[in-house]
Amino acid sequence: MPPAGLPDGIHVLFPQREENVMKLVEKFYDKYYNDENRRTLIFGINPGRFGAGVTGIGFTAPKQLKENCGIEHGFKLHSELSAEFIYEMIERYGGVGKFYSDFIISAISPLGFVKNKVNINYYDDKNLQESVTPFIIDCINRQLEWNVNRHAAFCIGGEKNFKFFTRINQKYRWFTQIIPLSHPRFIMQYRRKTKEFYLLQYLDAFSKL
Repeated sequence: MPPAGLPDGIHVLFPQREENVMKLVEKFYDKYYNDENRRTLIFGINPGRFGAGVTGIGFTAPKQLKENCGIEHGFKLHSELSAEFIYEMIERYGGVGKFYSDFIISAISPLGFVKNKVNINYYDDKNLQESVTPFIIDCINRQLEWNVNRHAAFCIGGEKNFKFFTRINQKYRWFTQIIPLSHPRFIMQYRRKTKEFYLLQYLDAFSKL
């Protein structure tokens, strides 16, 4: 269930409440996670309006869900910058089958937030962060019931996301190590000319596991 008591003017992105979205999410997880493999978690910030806020699947916009993951749907085939970077990286890694057999893409907050029809990160508003922290902790605890790597997790999303995750991880001791990675949207919007450097940064970090 989504967190209650959000500050005035902030609304939750909760696509999974729609039956058609949940069917797509089930297809995705049945296709790529129907096994006993031990996987490493990759935590983003929270879903945005044009990616996971539509499909319910982390860093996956409708275009990537169909063209890369092979899952048909009724959404318009729009994309988003973060999804484009992530799926280029996934193809370089060895493709969706190999990548998803090794990793789970999650988020510190699995649900996203909108204010004045614009994406807002959970840490952009102090009151929002405080109100969703119990929800975040509960979601991470639930994910640790899966067969996941407790020695290391990756954190996508710059200084604020990494600092918050590091602080609560020190309290709850979920993971031995948290490894930061630059956010795909930042890369694609401000560092596109050096995208190759960041692709290699991701692939190198993953290879060291």
